Amino acid sequence: MSELINNQSRERQEALKQLIKKLHEGVDVEIVKAQFQEQFGTVTTKEIVEIESALVEDGLSVKEIERLCDVHASVMGVNVSLIHQGDAKLLSGHPLRVLEEENALIEKLIVEEIEPFTQQFNAHHIMMLRIGFDRLLEIDKHYKRKEHLFFPYLEKKGITTPPQVMWGVDDSIRAHIKETIRRLNEKDINQEALQEQMKVTLSQVREMIFKENQILIPLLKEQLNLLNFIDIAQASDEIGYFHEVPKQHFLVQKQEHHQPEVENNHVKFQTGGLDVHVLEAMLNTLPLDMTFVDASGHVRYFSNGKERVFERPVTILGRHVHHCHPPKSVDIVETIIERFRSGVKDEEAFWIKIKDKFVHIRYFAVRDPQGNYLGTLEMTQDIAPLKALDSEKRLLEDYV
Repeated sequence: MSELINNQSRERQEALKQLIKKLHEGVDVEIVKAQFQEQFGTVTTKEIVEIESALVEDGLSVKEIERLCDVHASVMGVNVSLIHQGDAKLLSGHPLRVLEEENALIEKLIVEEIEPFTQQFNAHHIMMLRIGFDRLLEIDKHYKRKEHLFFPYLEKKGITTPPQVMWGVDDSIRAHIKETIRRLNEKDINQEALQEQMKVTLSQVREMIFKENQILIPLLKEQLNLLNFIDIAQASDEIGYFHEVPKQHFLVQKQEHHQPEVENNHVKFQTGGLDVHVLEAMLNTLPLDMTFVDASGHVRYFSNGKERVFERPVTILGRHVHHCHPPKSVDIVETIIERFRSGVKDEEAFWIKIKDKFVHIRYFAVRDPQGNYLGTLEMTQDIAPLKALDSEKRLLEDYV
């Protein structure tokens, strides 16, 4: 019997996949929608995830799925929403409830602060649209929480295609909002082009609201556990929210400071872990020199990169900082350290020219979570190449 059920499930998934493939082959959306209604009636979140993953396995690119993501939602949308109407309401402050509440705020902003001003374009309407779309751009925080806090847990479960597709659409929405703002700020506004731009932008935003509420949130409920949601709630404040901070946080407790641990040459930090040889290689790869002086004033470490600004022989290790500088500089160095030790300052900086180099020297007070002084970190970098930068270089320009 179980084999029969499994076979039926596989046949259903294959039929769904073939139906969605028709969209990518150019078959009219209304035809596919009618066939979907006739053959399936309803579809689960799990099936949607499996379909997208299967399409990628069949050679369809994530970019292509992203391109027709809204069409997928329009074909299956009503049928997905019917499945989740009976879900119990989430506790106040629960990260998924915050997503839902923010989606309601996004929709409210569109209805009350943008749409009333889209039909004519006098000076007042343009000003209100600028304000409205500037406020809508705060959706970036909503998307960043989704991308950086929720998606990693899905990826750990092997669910990778839906997050990739959704992230691509998020970026498209960000770009559309920025383009709308750019058009609103033009001196001579092309009203027809602006109207079309706003229509596309708001449509994408609303499609994403639907996909989050009806597909992503049920998927997260199914795949994540209580501890996952506690961790997400703990990290959410750092990224921020869409205009309103939740009135109640979800089971968030103050984290005790994590003391680094070393086991089998592996150092465990609060934010991850590294093998000792990887840590050393990473520090030596940084395009700057670092020197650490402990709380008693003795040199305990310096990085060993390929290009050094100042020489640092190993004989400097253990030497008191008083003896590491020429007499004319000693008073300055000791004043800096004393200000760090007393808590008067946390940072100091100098910059000097040495031949073709423009050397930036920064000193930082290093303190533990309780504020106790642990030492001073010196960072030295030739910033002449940075000062020479002009215009922009996009991340992947050399790879396109």
